[in-house]
Amino acid sequence: MTTTTMSLRIRSDTSNWNALLFLALAAFWGTSFVAIEAGLEHFPPVLFAGIRYAIAGVLILGYAVVTTDRWYPRDRPEWLSVGVVGVFIIAAYHALLYLGEMHVSGAVAAVVVSLAPVLTAVAAASILGQSLDNVAAGGFLLGVVGVVVVADPNPANLLSTNLLGIVLVLLSAASFAVGAVLTEPLRTTLPAESMQAWAMLVGAAVLFAGSLARGESPAAIEWTTTAVVSLTYLTLVSGVVGFLIYFALHERVGATEINLVGYLEPVVAAVAGWALLGHLVSTTTLVGFLAIFAGFALVKRDTIRARVLGETSAPATGHGYDAD
Repeated sequence: MTTTTMSLRIRSDTSNWNALLFLALAAFWGTSFVAIEAGLEHFPPVLFAGIRYAIAGVLILGYAVVTTDRWYPRDRPEWLSVGVVGVFIIAAYHALLYLGEMHVSGAVAAVVVSLAPVLTAVAAASILGQSLDNVAAGGFLLGVVGVVVVADPNPANLLSTNLLGIVLVLLSAASFAVGAVLTEPLRTTLPAESMQAWAMLVGAAVLFAGSLARGESPAAIEWTTTAVVSLTYLTLVSGVVGFLIYFALHERVGATEINLVGYLEPVVAAVAGWALLGHLVSTTTLVGFLAIFAGFALVKRDTIRARVLGETSAPATGHGYDAD
């Protein structure tokens, strides 16, 4: 076997392994929307999110202690970065998502959340002064049109709980986008596993405070089989295992490819919602999703083109976080 042949074979094996990890991550995070929907029948929403991330944070912190060279933040910038991620990407994002999923299905929530990468680009333009040309601005507007199509507003449903749910999920995606942008100037040397673990613990503390403010009580939890399975799946599979896969993929392929997971998640959520809960996806939801994906393609067109052509100098427009 020649050196060239061996190199091509190694590259092919790596690509296949990355593809498997990508599909696994999409499956774990896509089904999490359905697991949330099922669990909300038995948990107060904000408390549910807090319990999930308190347990996941402890487990990932233990993993960081064993596998990294530094498992705790050392200085103000690192704690500030942990705080931003914990408040915006863990606490606010998941509180709003869980509250929203009390009114809409997991599949619809996944479609609306898929707007997050587009919102991130717009937030970067607004907060960091990064450029957003006319085509990218058109992509953002197309994504917004997609959400409007999913919401299907009309005088008869302007005050419906369905529309309220979509607004809450949209606000969750906006919180995620703002958090991702605010972390951009706070780049640190803290390992990703340690950063994520502490952010989860900070986020869990904020979620518990929010749950207490809403008057939620642990006594309201119904510890049914569905509740235990939902919490276990969200914590261990889509939480711990999902994030460990995410760390590996982010290092291998970069942020732009990771963003694409968000556009496979609604497909997984729709299939899982149909198989497990008997939910069907409407035509308007499908059309809205296609519009959001087209908007993402316009906003990220330069980076996608660079990746497709095999260039290594793609613009660094992605961020190191994704929504689950």
